[in-house]
Amino acid sequence: MPRADVVEVPAIGEGLCVSNVFQSNMVLQRGKPVTIWGWADPDAKVAVSFAGQKVATTARGDRSWQVTLKAMQANATPQTMTIEGSSKTLRLENILVGDVWVLGGQSNMEFEIAKVDDGALEIVSANFPQIRLLSMPWGKGFDSVKSFERLYEWSSWFGRHFRKGDWDVCSPETVKEFTAIGYVFGRRVHLATQVPIGLIDASIGGTTVEAWTSESVLRQIEGQETRDKLQQWRERIASYDAQADLQNRIANYERRKKARAEQGNPLPADSRPPSDLRPGPIADRNRPGYCYASVIRPLDGLSVKGAVFHQGFNNCFDGSAGARMYYQIFRKMITAWRSAFNDDQMPFCIISLCTAGEPQTRERYLEPMYDVGPLIREAQYKTFRDFYDAGDRRIGFVSSFDLRKSWYHPQIKIPAGERAAKWALVSQYDILQGRDADLYWLPPSVENVKIGDGHIRLTMSTAIQTRDDSDGQMMGFAIAGEDRRFYPADVQWYTDGSVDNRNRPKYQRNVLVLSSPFVAEPVHYRHAWARNPISNIVNGRGIPLATQRSDNWVLEETPEKIDTSQNASSRYVANQLRKILRLADIERRIQEAEATLVELKPAFEKASAELQNK
Repeated sequence: MPRADVVEVPAIGEGLCVSNVFQSNMVLQRGKPVTIWGWADPDAKVAVSFAGQKVATTARGDRSWQVTLKAMQANATPQTMTIEGSSKTLRLENILVGDVWVLGGQSNMEFEIAKVDDGALEIVSANFPQIRLLSMPWGKGFDSVKSFERLYEWSSWFGRHFRKGDWDVCSPETVKEFTAIGYVFGRRVHLATQVPIGLIDASIGGTTVEAWTSESVLRQIEGQETRDKLQQWRERIASYDAQADLQNRIANYERRKKARAEQGNPLPADSRPPSDLRPGPIADRNRPGYCYASVIRPLDGLSVKGAVFHQGFNNCFDGSAGARMYYQIFRKMITAWRSAFNDDQMPFCIISLCTAGEPQTRERYLEPMYDVGPLIREAQYKTFRDFYDAGDRRIGFVSSFDLRKSWYHPQIKIPAGERAAKWALVSQYDILQGRDADLYWLPPSVENVKIGDGHIRLTMSTAIQTRDDSDGQMMGFAIAGEDRRFYPADVQWYTDGSVDNRNRPKYQRNVLVLSSPFVAEPVHYRHAWARNPISNIVNGRGIPLATQRSDNWVLEETPEKIDTSQNASSRYVANQLRKILRLADIERRIQEAEATLVELKPAFEKASAELQNK
């Protein structure tokens, strides 16, 4: 039976208290007005003093009070904040002024530094007294207030408690359980800027984009898929019967108990399930708006520098409709977060969905293309482009699909954090300067598409190369004709036939030509289109070309629409389409092998004849 959470400091205490986001060891945001809030007896006088400022106010009838300090410059010297009431004074010590970053998302952002590749080296090197760490608790959902508990929070996944809600000075001991991507990001930014950095881990494993978006914002989205999702949750909540749920749990336990007894392996006497009435879907962390209410609402009004967000896995279970919903919501989520932190230009970096499953290969190329993962990445990249193309230079994007491992928690997190830091240092801090500095983070984009003569020609925003900076084969594109049947593309730089002074072709390395012997008249392309895709195409700084496509074909209808007249399930449709793609891969490989035999046969016969003549 799980142990209960152990609360050390409640969200709101008795008498004079301050929101738990304000503590000793924290970092306050530089360059912006800083709002401090808390609670006291109604009509009580409260005065906050910090860094030579003193601001007084009176608590309202609901006990809440709030003051705002003027913007301050960065300061690495520890200072003390005092909060004075009529009969009590609070002292928050060892506070620095610098930049505060919020680290949001699900388990791949939450994934701790101790578990990643080279994490041990990062841990023993984490002696950074000017970096401060805060891991947010899961919170109370829609009952959350503008504070949070400081507690030891139970994790049923790990079967242990984790300390949450306390600001800590970064050290090898305190960093172990902190987000790997978030820590590496903050560590690099601090090393480059020498500014104190506060890192707030606001991630929760297994969560969805709609859970991280304000419920009021979700209700205003017009997309049908979003409306359907909200309606599904309304129906789930309305139909839930707590008493029936309890009876079902007891019945399942009795069946299991009987089966184990018959096997001679009886259940322990204390294994009977608790006879509590569970709240059901109303308290589900993936209820739309739940994580926003739990984690972001308690921070509402906090001054921060920006946010880094890494999520997507749990939105991969609703097919292409779920991906369309993701695109409808994600932009609104970003805007809602910016509003919560009182900055409609708040820097926000998107780290796209990471890999999972076996890698796509040239031999097993087509079947892995049937996956919702690339659709989620496409939605993330399109959201980025929407902001960026509208002139928003506070938006960032980092691909992670090339940091390849088969597990859905790939441990290659340090490069992802470093990539996000490159974005910040170039675009938000102006540290990495010079000509083409954006190449350190900005993915290449397709500027023009020309179709004809059996090719698709793409003009890119910058020169393109393979990851190893060689003239090797560029991989990652697939093309299709009107029949919707994709095949891996041969990719070449474009040449108009002119040559250099050594009589070598002059290539335009920002123009790619896609073709395939299996696609006579291509009309569309896709790039990095698998959950764990094969791709080696990057810009001159090694930044990958993002997952994208030119078509709008529906996943469940590509390459063909399966007959569902017999009310076939989505699983049946997926299995049928994967079989079709698997067969197409085999047919392609057979034809390639036959072509290779034809090509090699004359050389083989010639060499064989020469050998016999000797």
